[in-house]
Amino acid sequence: MSPPMDGDFRTHFTRAPGALRHHPALVLNADYRPLSYYPLSLWPWQDAVKAAFLDRVDIVAEYDEVVRSPSMTLKIPSVVVLKDYVKPQKRVAFTRFNLFLRDEFRCQYCGATGDLTFDHVVPRASGGRTSWENVVAACAPCNLRKGSKSLRQAHMALRKPPRRPGAQELLNQGRKFPPNHLHDSWMDFLYWDAELEA
Repeated sequence: MSPPMDGDFRTHFTRAPGALRHHPALVLNADYRPLSYYPLSLWPWQDAVKAAFLDRVDIVAEYDEVVRSPSMTLKIPSVVVLKDYVKPQKRVAFTRFNLFLRDEFRCQYCGATGDLTFDHVVPRASGGRTSWENVVAACAPCNLRKGSKSLRQAHMALRKPPRRPGAQELLNQGRKFPPNHLHDSWMDFLYWDAELEA
């Protein structure tokens, strides 16, 4: 699905691998930082070309491949930068995806990475709320083992206490989970602000 070319187009990214299979464009904010790391801010090449023709982005890197129309030939953009700065969101939505990202896609009881669900640390039956501070990622076996018991009753412990993450914290977490394909032209823009090793 193409992002609408209205005020919201700049932060609409597709998660559908099929739409990004051929020549996706990395979308950078006006400060030359990716708008998002997880999912990585990518547009299908068609949307990048459209945004360039509407003068909403500058093309800063291109693929070797070209597209042709009856009147012109154009190299496919691989990196585009927005002309207008998009202010990052301060509030982090409480979603299953963001919860898993906060917990690094690991069970907060045993550290497993597969078959994840979520668990209320203080069970709902005991008055536990569905909130950042009381819900953690859990693998199905640990979730089943804990059930509606307290941590003490279940003889289980958390790897780290649950808390509300900040937007920048989640952005940084996303950098740890790069997509399967990273084009060479993206590398300077993805990790240019990472701390260098001594």
